[in-house]
Amino acid sequence: MNKSQLTAIIKEEAYRLGFTHCGISKADFLEEDARYFEQWLSKGMQGKMSYMERNIDKRLDPRKLVEGAQSVISLLYNYYPSEKQNSDSPKISKYAYGRDYHLVIKEKLFALFNFIREKAGHVSGRVFTDSAPVLDRAWAKKSGLGWIGKNANLINPRAGSFFFIAELILDMQLDTDAPIKDYCGSCTRCMDACPTEAIVQPFVVDGSKCISYFTIELRDSIPVSFKNKFNNWMFGCDICQDVCPWNRFSKPIDTDELKPYKEILSMTSGEWQEITEDVFKEIFKESPLSRAGFDGIKRNLQFLKPQSD
Repeated sequence: MNKSQLTAIIKEEAYRLGFTHCGISKADFLEEDARYFEQWLSKGMQGKMSYMERNIDKRLDPRKLVEGAQSVISLLYNYYPSEKQNSDSPKISKYAYGRDYHLVIKEKLFALFNFIREKAGHVSGRVFTDSAPVLDRAWAKKSGLGWIGKNANLINPRAGSFFFIAELILDMQLDTDAPIKDYCGSCTRCMDACPTEAIVQPFVVDGSKCISYFTIELRDSIPVSFKNKFNNWMFGCDICQDVCPWNRFSKPIDTDELKPYKEILSMTSGEWQEITEDVFKEIFKESPLSRAGFDGIKRNLQFLKPQSD
């Protein structure tokens, strides 16, 4: 089996496993992204996400993660839900409606990796889904799966931006895909809509001002200066994606693997306020909400209360 035939059957298997898009790029140093990333860090836009400052060499060069790496396979997995939350409920990012995506996608990545080994013989590599120092959006862009929008999200012209990104880094050579052009044009809807002004200029998001950062990553108290700016977002934020015109092409998922928890969709604000730690841990033990933890969710709920309370 030649390189092109192997590339074709890898993509076919990726689609069979449920990935909506698959692109391949050469494993090499991300020179352009290195300059941007270093500038972003130097301005403190990572906030207190100190992990962003570690393993920078591995983030920029996949050969530091996999010895002899030659190819990066980038994959997209749709999470756009068909259902919506109760209107009387603090808002949760759509990606967190159901089971933790790490658990779902990792299983599929290993299945694809094993398939490649069966077809190609001995292959060394690693799988990644937002769980190691990999610049996933940069690799997806390089692999032709979309462009980086002004909100710093990857945007696909046929699917929008409500998807997870995953990678396989392999020590084998495959046919590569070409990047596509940027179609944001003069649109600034994401910038205009951000209530905390986290998108400080086109394509640059100050992570330390993002609602998702405050409600998920930050372990300290949320700065009082951001009071009444969260638009009722309790965990994460979808504002810059919800207003993006390209997300009119988003299609609801047709699988039960990321089926929303009924509690996410139906719980009212009052029920969230009254939830106990034991109930929270039981319901959301395999949910992305466990990242913030019970104490973090309670802190967020308290912060969302009106000043007069």
